[in-house]
Amino acid sequence: MGADLAVVGIGNALVDVLVETEPEVIAEVGVPKGSMALMSLPDAERIHARVGDGIERSGGSAANTMAGLASLGCATGFIGKIADDRLGKVFAHDIGSLGVAFSGARSDDVGTGRCLILVTPDADRTMCTSLGAASELEAADVDVELVERAAVTYLEGYLFDLPPAKDAFRLAIAVAHRAGRRAAMSLSDPFCVERHHDDFAALVSSELDLLFANSDEICQLAGVSDVDEACARLRRPGLTVTVTLGAAGALAFAGEGPVVRVPAAPVARVVDTTGAGDLYAAGFLCGWTRGLELERCSELGAIAAAEIISHLGARPEVDLAQLAGPALSR
Repeated sequence: MGADLAVVGIGNALVDVLVETEPEVIAEVGVPKGSMALMSLPDAERIHARVGDGIERSGGSAANTMAGLASLGCATGFIGKIADDRLGKVFAHDIGSLGVAFSGARSDDVGTGRCLILVTPDADRTMCTSLGAASELEAADVDVELVERAAVTYLEGYLFDLPPAKDAFRLAIAVAHRAGRRAAMSLSDPFCVERHHDDFAALVSSELDLLFANSDEICQLAGVSDVDEACARLRRPGLTVTVTLGAAGALAFAGEGPVVRVPAAPVARVVDTTGAGDLYAAGFLCGWTRGLELERCSELGAIAAAEIISHLGARPEVDLAQLAGPALSR
């Protein structure tokens, strides 16, 4: 049967709280600048009290990518775990309003997860995450039918911080492949790669069809300091890899094929890099699921990423399909 969804994402269902602050404050609260730190809800609330109020929006890495894909006109779904509380209702309403098919398992034990995102004047973001219900995602929560309907199942590496979610991760890949579909993964964060290096290396070497990474993550995975050398070490038949390089753009290659490089799309002012990788993945997946050449896929990713870093928050504020129209129609 043909896939009626382009992509289904599986990841942490979180509500983001965005706060603008200074690097000195981040140092004061004891979180490494530019990192994603997992913490208890009381610790997150302590930091929140120190930095002040912010903007509340639904988020989570894979969910952001699905929102971007929906804005690009792609049919998508999302699997995550929330609670039957105020933030759970915020998340479900927000993602449903975008047209994303949401398969949300419910937790009766803990509240919906949230992520405090501290944005500094250099547009960097530091994330203080309390996973809540998202930490309970397990294999039984995977909507097998939704995975079977999607041409690509996209997973966020952050899930590997949660032992029960590892089983969900591997089940989703197995279901996708049994249905003749493809599996994609984002490495998510260099600290995440460090924590789960062997697991990630095994997935990349044999189970994934598409890998997303930034320069730090790909080098951490390959155990080298040079991006090109890291890419050379990860090459294998059947694997497509794309690496974001910040202001230098992105690169992509498939199997033993040539490396394609694209520049970053222009942006008048970088406001907040939260979600840049998530939206690059959305643009790339939009092209990849349509069978476009890698250069075009990367160009679409660059366009989506440029839009997201031009404002606060990790959800598009314009119609990405209209913005990317010329690149999609060429």
